[in-house]
Amino acid sequence: MKRLAILGSTGSIGQSTLAVVAEHPGEFAVAGLAAGQNLKVLAEQIRQFRPARVSVQDETVAAKLRELMSQDEAPEILWGRAGVREVAVASGADLVVSAMVGAVGLEPTLAAIDAGLPVALANKETLVAAGSLVMAAARERGVPIIPVDSEHSAIFQALNGEPREDVRQLWLTASGGPFRTWDLPRLRGATAAQALKHPNWSMGPKITIDSATMMNKALEVIEAAVLFGLTVDQVRVFIHPQSIIHSLVEFVDGSVIAQLGVPDMRLPIAYALTYPRRLPLNSPPLDLCQVGRLTFETPDLTRFPGLALGYAAARAGGTMPAVLNAANEMAVAAFLSGRLGFMDIPKTVEATMDHHQPQPLESLEQVLAVNRWARDFAQGLINRGL
Repeated sequence: MKRLAILGSTGSIGQSTLAVVAEHPGEFAVAGLAAGQNLKVLAEQIRQFRPARVSVQDETVAAKLRELMSQDEAPEILWGRAGVREVAVASGADLVVSAMVGAVGLEPTLAAIDAGLPVALANKETLVAAGSLVMAAARERGVPIIPVDSEHSAIFQALNGEPREDVRQLWLTASGGPFRTWDLPRLRGATAAQALKHPNWSMGPKITIDSATMMNKALEVIEAAVLFGLTVDQVRVFIHPQSIIHSLVEFVDGSVIAQLGVPDMRLPIAYALTYPRRLPLNSPPLDLCQVGRLTFETPDLTRFPGLALGYAAARAGGTMPAVLNAANEMAVAAFLSGRLGFMDIPKTVEATMDHHQPQPLESLEQVLAVNRWARDFAQGLINRGL
């Protein structure tokens, strides 16, 4: 039985992970959970999966959680950055599922790697902000990093057993989000409620907004280059509205291998949890005859400039991807709270990048300092109305 520590258990990936666990109780046990402040969901997870250790956002939230749990139900309750780290490295887990949203997932993921624990990685920001540091630590410790994102899982599966020198390029698919057909004037007036209505996937608010701006694809381009040891110019993107093909690998001889499946995050999650085995899942099979047509489009970088910013950050290298990520997190939060327009999200990111001189990545402390600077700079832009 594999013991799991799940970081970000109340988010969409965390809940989908626990759905897989619930479907296969003989395969998994939950050693630890880390969440923010969604206590209603977390309390239900604790009662169902009985982890020994749990971490929440802060001490106040920890006290509220204790009030919700009876004495015989309550696990050890921790909080803050130190608490998440403890859940990651000291819960007796065999695998750490890194599913926290944003740069906050970087520290506990690195801590798990340093402790020699395999990581199922759904937190793309970890490789965006500190990719070379994370991959170097994983190589040094001999720790596998298994991707959970549907696109990177698809590439991971397509590359199985293939030498990297035979790869010409990777193709990431994008759904196009809710605004795929909108023109620029309409995009400028897009609301958060409209942006949160994703046509295919059920995701948390931050990732859903990133899908609407295509910034999620910018982050995934950087992540793919780092994870699979390729240049950013070997990672391409096309829009595939049906979300059936999750990504493709093109080889030097012209052959292309694609991974297909229904848009259900439980599939890549289950593969990451049991790799190289596969688990049967209670999900509808892919019926291509019912789907009927698979269509493809070239991304429009005028309407979705976030994707171009991702390539620019990757080519600049060093600390620039961390700046891209941090500025985007601040801009998305401002948009969700009604303080920023939709098209102001990439403007905020670009302006922050323009004021940063990238430096080679050297340490976690450096990445965290750059992250703080970019957040503060982007917040200043937002406060001044760009």
